[in-house]
Amino acid sequence: MPDIQFLRLLAEKYPNRRAVKTEIINLRAILALPKATEFFLSDIHGEYDAFHYFVRSGSGMIRMRIDQAFGDILSEKECDDLASLIYDPEAEIARRKKSEKDFDEWCRLSIQRLVLICRIVSSKYTRSKVKKSFPKESAYIMDELLFADDAEDRERYYDEIIESIIAYESAEDFIIDMTDAISNMTVDRLHIIGDIFDRGSKSDKILDYLMANKGVDIQWGNHDILWMGAACGNRACIATMIRINIRYNNFDMLEVGYGINLRPLATLAEKIYKDDPCEYFKPNLLEKNIYNPVPTELASKMHKMISIIQFKLEGQEIIAHPEYNLQKRNLLEAIDFEKGTVMIEGVEHPMRDLNFPTLDPENPYELTEEEEEVMVALESSIINSEKLQRHIDYMYTCGALYKISNGNLFYHGCMILDEEGEFKEVEIEGYTYKGARYMQKLDEMIRAARYNVPVGKTKGEAAVILWFLWLSENSPLFGKDKMTTFERYFIEDKATHKERTVPYYRYIDDEKLADKILLDFGLKPEIGKILNGHVPVKFKDGDSPVKGGGKIFIIDGGISKAYQETTGIAGYTAICTSKHTYLAEHKPYEPLQEDGTQVFHRPVMHLVDKLGERLRIRDTDNGEELRRQIANLEALDDEFKSGGIKEIY
Repeated sequence: MPDIQFLRLLAEKYPNRRAVKTEIINLRAILALPKATEFFLSDIHGEYDAFHYFVRSGSGMIRMRIDQAFGDILSEKECDDLASLIYDPEAEIARRKKSEKDFDEWCRLSIQRLVLICRIVSSKYTRSKVKKSFPKESAYIMDELLFADDAEDRERYYDEIIESIIAYESAEDFIIDMTDAISNMTVDRLHIIGDIFDRGSKSDKILDYLMANKGVDIQWGNHDILWMGAACGNRACIATMIRINIRYNNFDMLEVGYGINLRPLATLAEKIYKDDPCEYFKPNLLEKNIYNPVPTELASKMHKMISIIQFKLEGQEIIAHPEYNLQKRNLLEAIDFEKGTVMIEGVEHPMRDLNFPTLDPENPYELTEEEEEVMVALESSIINSEKLQRHIDYMYTCGALYKISNGNLFYHGCMILDEEGEFKEVEIEGYTYKGARYMQKLDEMIRAARYNVPVGKTKGEAAVILWFLWLSENSPLFGKDKMTTFERYFIEDKATHKERTVPYYRYIDDEKLADKILLDFGLKPEIGKILNGHVPVKFKDGDSPVKGGGKIFIIDGGISKAYQETTGIAGYTAICTSKHTYLAEHKPYEPLQEDGTQVFHRPVMHLVDKLGERLRIRDTDNGEELRRQIANLEALDDEFKSGGIKEIY
């Protein structure tokens, strides 16, 4: 029973019994509507164009709606053209203006078809919610067309609306507004299951897009955690984040997108490695920089410079935190410069690069004075980047290490298990944690590093937990026994590059593991599902994204171009409707061609779960919240009836 003070506040919004009853009727009606569609994307890795297309297209759901409406009327080519208009209206309109003999007629026909598609995708929502999804400038007209009836005396009215749109040269804007509304209503809830950052060059654009949209939640990935740690000022995270993005040639994003000053690093790298070709540090050129094209020779030197700084800073953290058990990864001290080898876990390996002019063998983890100046500059740029800090605040606000929603569990990577497949106990600050409680504790520590820094520590020092989660075998975001960055740069033998996965991945096909995890989080194994990403599904090798007896879905299939040679596809999207769960298997995204055309590949839709009865809003977490609201309103109605609160008319 809510207290009287709460009910008095509620009465300010619903001042009499009539207002209360009207709202109760509205909420009870909403409970009967079908559950809205949820979309799941993982491991976007800066690939904004592909990400935007997946979301814009509803990962194939919009194309299914077009078939539903026009499959018996339009040709396959006409259905494809209508889909292209919804996915990228500006490009399709520009193409049609050049190719159509009667552009006005094309606009007229397109508006009519878009209205029908909009009616279909909006059928799950209240009229009020649909109206709120319309752009302000077009809301009235769209509302009139969308909720039109078939009465003959109204038909001329609707025709006149469309004719006026065309006559007053508003068709292009109206078509764009209509396609936006269709896409927005198709994707009601968007779950990002980790790794927005790194590899691709447009992570900043992805965050801008997400922040402009409602209905988004994020489960942090290991690359997200790295950026969050860097934004808090942890130096090991900063150096690693800069290294990865130089490796993938993302200078535009770093310097233009986020305003991070790389000049001190470039100047020192040019000076220190002037005669060193740095051949093992050439950047991976997935995309060209437009605003800040750095020559490959300089980028290679910068890459090596920041890598050495990273290894030094990581060494400092390992020494400062012996409880992390990472001592075996302090490899700078294991180099024998006379023999040209490095000792790793008791085995001596020849090194292919021994040019370390800034490394003091007697004190290998100490930064030189010039390296310190570089780190001061980088740290200052990151801490004072208004856009980056705003994006990271959003990551904290809308993100978590895991999420429970509608009886399902989402997390990016894995659970930490022992060799027998049981939850492994991990010690943190003198206490041991395992399973769900371990995830909860880590989530608390991640947040504390930014908003509740312990007394006597800086944010950067508190954020060392985020660096730990980046590379520890006890990290549910990493899921491997070690991170072999040093070996990949300096040792020829590829056997040393191997990073072995943790026990979770050996048991992942066992339904008992899925049941154990769901139970540990308080969920029902008979209905619950687990969605995660992190490990690319090697489709071309016959690997399946469905694990754990059909209860675990791994949806990292290679949206990042860096993975597509390994996976053979361009990622998966999970789609949960009120009756079905699909996995959409995507082909690589193709950018706009020089002639203005664009190829949109239709994903392969795999039905992986079918419910006996359609889920209604009453069956969801949102339904629970609506029932609480109804209970509060009923309590307010009782107060009005008893006279405890006076009605106002």
